Amino acid sequence: MHFRFLAAAFWIVLVGFFAWDWTHSAPVNVRAEPPLIAAGSGVAPSGGHCASTF
Repeated sequence: MHFRFLAAAFWIVLVGFFAWDWTHSAPVNVRAEPPLIAAGSGVAPSGGHCASTF
């Protein structure tokens, strides 16, 4: 019984969070993003990443 209550509470909170996020976030403009085929093209990122090969 305790497990079912926790599972139901988890799903209610998760669905509530998704509903809140859906209503409060701005819509995604898919035309402003590069196409998937262009992934990796362009200027290389700069920064202090430890796996950087540059």
